[in-house]
Amino acid sequence: MSNQSFPANILLICSIVLFLSACSSGRYAATNKVYKQQAKSFAETIQAFPPENQRIDSLGEGLQSFIGTVNFGIRKPNFVIIHHTAQNSLEETIKTFTLTKTQVSAHYVVSRDGKVVQMVNDYLRANHAGVGRWGNDTDLNSSSIGIELDNNGNEPFSDAQINSLCYLLATLKKKYSIPTANFIGHADIAPKRKPDPNKFPWKKLAEKGFGYWYDPVLKLPPSDFNTDVALRLIGYDVSNIGAAITAFKRHFVQNDITPKLTPADKLILYNLYTKYL
Repeated sequence: MSNQSFPANILLICSIVLFLSACSSGRYAATNKVYKQQAKSFAETIQAFPPENQRIDSLGEGLQSFIGTVNFGIRKPNFVIIHHTAQNSLEETIKTFTLTKTQVSAHYVVSRDGKVVQMVNDYLRANHAGVGRWGNDTDLNSSSIGIELDNNGNEPFSDAQINSLCYLLATLKKKYSIPTANFIGHADIAPKRKPDPNKFPWKKLAEKGFGYWYDPVLKLPPSDFNTDVALRLIGYDVSNIGAAITAFKRHFVQNDITPKLTPADKLILYNLYTKYL
């Protein structure tokens, strides 16, 4: 029987299974072993009773004790941050994320052909966001899941890639109750440093419930509408207002990312600001 007689999704699942199997038993067996060792070390740290290295400084002897509660849990991600890899292949990105010297990673990598490779457990902290800010959150690595899209930054995102991304986002949103507003891009949280994901179909994602988009009919903002405040309340770091404007326009305008708001941009900003309130 030819492959053409199988549904496309079955072929995709088979290819992913074969790819992951090759990674675990072949060239990435060594890095998978390191992953398991590090995860085991974290588990031992969590299981230590009482916790190690958590003494309260200067507190007198006998004034600190530990009694385990029955009401606790593990990390719950509250944001999803989308990146492009700025590299030329899935294999190149996996290599980058499996070299200690790079100190970068992501929870998931989505390839151009739709394959999804998970590289960090959702409950663990990946090194994908770097220095950034969204609202009052200044440690996005600790509160988010990072997704890297296999894209060099100057090419269109394929339909297969976006379809797989949407399946992944739907799963994450349902599993962790991630708010619609909290699906954002790397450039949104690091406007002074990052442009990714570049020329990304945010509108398509918003139509599926992953992030917001502006309405087709826009109302004029009031005469006292403060655009800097609006950007800040949406989440942008406005310490460099030009960078914040560029990041906003990269996400929501796209055909013009100059660091100045036009009258049309202000209409879009006002419409979105009301959604984030």
